[in-house]
Amino acid sequence: MIKTDNKTKTVALRFRESDYKKIKQKADKAKMNFTEFVTTSALGKKVTVIEGLDEVLKEQKAMGKNINQLTTLCNMGRITCPDLEEVKEQYAQVITLLDEILGRCK
Repeated sequence: MIKTDNKTKTVALRFRESDYKKIKQKADKAKMNFTEFVTTSALGKKVTVIEGLDEVLKEQKAMGKNINQLTTLCNMGRITCPDLEEVKEQYAQVITLLDEILGRCK
């Protein structure tokens, strides 16, 4: 038996235009739709917005590509002992950024 979590209850709410805009902006910032944001907030669940994460993930993705390229070259026999110092430095920077972001979430 497949359990579904369908929304079956419709509720009409009225908001002041200014309140609606503020809530909508918060929902957009959290990358949630209006209903998800209001429901999450009303249930007392914490909504955490992490700014700067896109840049960190982009950097981490680039590092992964670099490692894959080095691995391919090693497997092809084109290089035997790659210098990973730059990769280690990049990784340390990513870890530092993630630590800073985590600190903002507390």
